[in-house]
Amino acid sequence: MTEIHLTGRAASPGLAIGPVTVLTVAVERRGTTGDPAQEAAALKAAIEGATAELAELIEAEQGEAADILEFQVAMLEDDALAEGAFDAISAGTPADQAWRAVLDAEIAGYRSAEDEYFRARTADLVDIRDRVLMRLNGTEKSAAIAGGAIVASGDTSPSIFLAADWRRGGGIVLAAGSSSSHVAMLARARGTPMVVGVGPLSWQGRPPALALVDGDAGTVIFDPEPETRSLFEHRMKAAHAACAVADADRVKPAITADGRRITVLLNIAAPEDLADLDPAICDGIGLVRTEFLFEASLGLPDEETQYGVYRRILDWAEARPVTIRTLDAGGDKPIPGLTIDGESNPFLGLRGIRLSLARPEVFCLQLRALARAAVHGTLKVMLPMVAVPSELDRARELLDAEIAALRAKGIACARPLLGIMVEVPAAALCAEDFDAGFYSIGSNDLAQYTMAAARDIGAVADLNDTGNPAVLALIARTVEAGRARGVEVSLCGDAAADTRLTKALLATGLTTLSVSPLAVARLKATIATVNP
Repeated sequence: MTEIHLTGRAASPGLAIGPVTVLTVAVERRGTTGDPAQEAAALKAAIEGATAELAELIEAEQGEAADILEFQVAMLEDDALAEGAFDAISAGTPADQAWRAVLDAEIAGYRSAEDEYFRARTADLVDIRDRVLMRLNGTEKSAAIAGGAIVASGDTSPSIFLAADWRRGGGIVLAAGSSSSHVAMLARARGTPMVVGVGPLSWQGRPPALALVDGDAGTVIFDPEPETRSLFEHRMKAAHAACAVADADRVKPAITADGRRITVLLNIAAPEDLADLDPAICDGIGLVRTEFLFEASLGLPDEETQYGVYRRILDWAEARPVTIRTLDAGGDKPIPGLTIDGESNPFLGLRGIRLSLARPEVFCLQLRALARAAVHGTLKVMLPMVAVPSELDRARELLDAEIAALRAKGIACARPLLGIMVEVPAAALCAEDFDAGFYSIGSNDLAQYTMAAARDIGAVADLNDTGNPAVLALIARTVEAGRARGVEVSLCGDAAADTRLTKALLATGLTTLSVSPLAVARLKATIATVNP
């Protein structure tokens, strides 16, 4: 068979080679059915069984993976999701047909949504649909994925990903999919190369035996010729050798070839991301996303819960600076009961600091917990989605009021340094007008808003480029404002971990980059090669 070259979008970096596993999920109809009461009971039991199965998976996971599965559990526990199915059952439709029809309609709605966040959640709904159907049909487990396999599919789900042992290598190739899907997030966290959006996988009855996956370039080669495979294996060998050297050196400072010291910080989504990590690999934590506290809880987290989590992170850092971002809800991160439903354009709506200021009872509780935690380390608090100085001023007033109230009650607290994320071009253009204790550039949104192009919409993904001169100019302008005001400027978006951009980012004057723990070694190794 002639080798097949496909180009998609990079969703998780790295190189992988392995046998192809074509993943298809076909859930057959039930052999027997009962009366409406029996069918309703069967569906109820299947939903409960699927929920329990997910709960078992959650116990075995932590951090982001557990939060993603919690999302599926929350959907299964939402009575509104199954309401239509039970109505159809009462009218005489078998349970599996009723459930499939209702979920297929829901899936179609998510798949055609204008908002990329909802399109990216389609795989979760498919997973929920099939998990319940397998329970109805008496099939409790899906087929296992062999370690080291290259999984090729139209799309795949978080639970299927988590069931595989990716420590033995392997990769993922999806005909559709999204780089912001839950599976893509998990793949990046585990270092599994992944390419999405390669288009229809048509094998004409004979699937390929082997695949080469380039998660850096977003390319895949099926059934490679011997010479192609040999060249790819040499690339992998060189990459593995470079990674081994980089891993050994990751506790060393990051220094450019011309002797400049670069500060390397960590981005984390939950305290579990720090498990088994030596604090010496970094200069501190540049971004703690606090959304996990709100997504994984049954209600809004109380002050003690937040305080406990923040203190754990500060204790781990051992006096190194820790930057915690206040709740960044809205946009692609809706939170039931908090964010606004039905916004025509949630990315331009009530999100980030805008939502926090609109819900001061939630915001002030978080500020109290942060002020209390500040006595246990070097804490910096960062406000997301700030566009005008008055938003920072109002947040400072609320923080000062909470600190005064805590001190009046004799509760130990400290005033953390208060800074802003620079994600909106207006903030970058007028950065010097903000009385911020520091600036942290969120390259994902800054590029999106500057280029008016979402990175997860294939037709315009190429435009969403932090390396575009316009985006780099805004970064340089922010760095200049920080230098003029004598405050730190860092970059904590995905671009910080893209080693193709490292030289260009440092050329803007940046001296502080914040990346995921997995990216530290590779970034430091790249920094060491940078000359002016």
